Amino acid sequence: MAPEPQAAPVKAAASSSRAWEALTPPLAEWILDAVSSMGFKRMTPVQASTIPQFMKHKDVVVEAVTGSGKTLAYLIPTLEKLLRLDEEIKRHHVGAIILSPTRELATQIYGVLQSILAFHEPSSAAMKLLDESDSAGTEELSPSSSGPRVVAQLLVGGDTSTTQDLSHFLKYSPSLLVATPGRLLELLSSPLVKCPQSSFEVLVLDEADRLLDLGFREDLQKILGRLPKQRRTGLFSASVSEAVGEIVRVGLRNPVKIAVKVKGINGGQDRRTPSSLQMSYLIAPASHKFPAISKILSALEPSPNKIIIFLSTCAAVDYFQHVLLSILPSPNRQSFTLIPLHGKHPAKARIKNLAVFANSSTPSILLTTDVAARGLDIPQTDLVIQVDPPSDPKVFLHRCGRAGRAGRKGLSVVLLQPGREEDYISFLEVRKTPITPLTRPCFDVTDEDARAATKAIREIVLSDRAFNDKAKRGFVSWVRSYSKHQASSIFRIGDLDWEDLGNAWGLLKLPKMPELKKWEGDKALGVDINWNAYAYKDKKREEVRKEAIAEKTEVSITADMAPFPRVKKQLKRAWSDKLDARDERELRRSKKRTKRDWEKWEKMTPAEREKQQELERMIDQVKAKKAEEDKLETFEGFDD
Repeated sequence: MAPEPQAAPVKAAASSSRAWEALTPPLAEWILDAVSSMGFKRMTPVQASTIPQFMKHKDVVVEAVTGSGKTLAYLIPTLEKLLRLDEEIKRHHVGAIILSPTRELATQIYGVLQSILAFHEPSSAAMKLLDESDSAGTEELSPSSSGPRVVAQLLVGGDTSTTQDLSHFLKYSPSLLVATPGRLLELLSSPLVKCPQSSFEVLVLDEADRLLDLGFREDLQKILGRLPKQRRTGLFSASVSEAVGEIVRVGLRNPVKIAVKVKGINGGQDRRTPSSLQMSYLIAPASHKFPAISKILSALEPSPNKIIIFLSTCAAVDYFQHVLLSILPSPNRQSFTLIPLHGKHPAKARIKNLAVFANSSTPSILLTTDVAARGLDIPQTDLVIQVDPPSDPKVFLHRCGRAGRAGRKGLSVVLLQPGREEDYISFLEVRKTPITPLTRPCFDVTDEDARAATKAIREIVLSDRAFNDKAKRGFVSWVRSYSKHQASSIFRIGDLDWEDLGNAWGLLKLPKMPELKKWEGDKALGVDINWNAYAYKDKKREEVRKEAIAEKTEVSITADMAPFPRVKKQLKRAWSDKLDARDERELRRSKKRTKRDWEKWEKMTPAEREKQQELERMIDQVKAKKAEEDKLETFEGFDD
């Protein structure tokens, strides 16, 4: 078993030792030209500490604050290793792999890599040469007289199939792969893709703590099983120390641990975030949170250009993308462009929306989930707002780090409900992530502001029944997410103010959930609405709704004519596994009762049968009346 990384505290390097030209062994001239063109006049502390160690064939575990330049800290030594090989890497052999947990981050890494390779003639010309060799029908490309070449391939899925990725690999024979775990494993499973000891040099895990989590564990183990044990491995993250117990599984051999942190103002405490980033909190009831966002956007000077707002679930993003701008004051409402992004969007939509936000020259809001929490370097992001803290406390730091990157000033605000959630402040202090109160008077939200925001949201929801469906779906998914928070002693379902939450979301009625069984408040939230007349804007969808009403009425009439209760298919489907199991049990019991009723019916006299039929009609009438009150207010099961 490989030993755990040895602590190797790194102090900020002196200005002279952080010059790119001072590295030993020296970097290639074209790499110096590339970093110079990117505007990096000298290395950041993490680059000055990591690059020499990685180039000296050391395994490294690197923990550095967000926006500190970790991407170049592993790209440059990886390229140097591949370009210093004595022989050209053979076709269909892989020399290095860079692994990322998300498509967006992998795409960003690939973009930076391509911008560096554009300065290297053999590598930039390789694709053209390969195209010519392919059209000529030759199997091998002659080694370039001008030196080694590096061809990179991006493997993230979504836009391309596994077959297309394999075809691209066989055609261009890339030596460096930038990938997400699932698609990389599919490619490595092909016998045509080879990672032999003779050619494989480097494995890099970016956002290593996420890749070492349970969600990626199985794929990562299979990937490691297909790679040679004799290799250089680098783990990079802003919170990699929390995964130290899992590091030994990656196969590091006597790794060097490099920790680059920032001293607090008093100089006595390590910070895990850049000093240019202000991290604050605002205590606000649920119904005050979105009006508070409006106050923040209006009060900040200068006005933020790019804002990222984090929500807990995909369904919440799908809902609030339609209503959030309605809460903002009129000047801001017209000036901001809102762009949604979450993990259940198709891959093309995710790439397109992220590019639109990153390249926007006008004020924009990215409404997103934790899919955008890690590693993304979006220029001019000034403000991050977390409507709710993330379920995984490790993600909090990564969310905040989308602002205040590379020395640029940034502000991150988390909105906490009064009461037990305030303990999250001390919880973060223990994790060396202190946050300060956002105390300007202009951020205060009144009850009148909250009521106005709720009214504005409900006006939109009432305009189309589809918004009501999205609202209920999003609310249920939010409750699930809240109940699964890892800091369960702080975030407790039993402490929630359901009426205030319903108003915060602009709900017309609280959905039926197990969590609300014992709650005796007004589930209608004081909203008087004619549910029969509440329609969908989409004519086809509205037609289907009316047909469902008619069908349900017909089923009820047919049941009245039956001599005894029939087993009917339930029109309402449970949204939780617990209710699914209960309904299944009830169905089995109903079938057994029906069989018993038949046997009992056959033994009855005509008078007893008539009396039984009358009793069953009365029962069915009561059930039909209850169903009429609840009709069209139920919804099918939804995923988070």
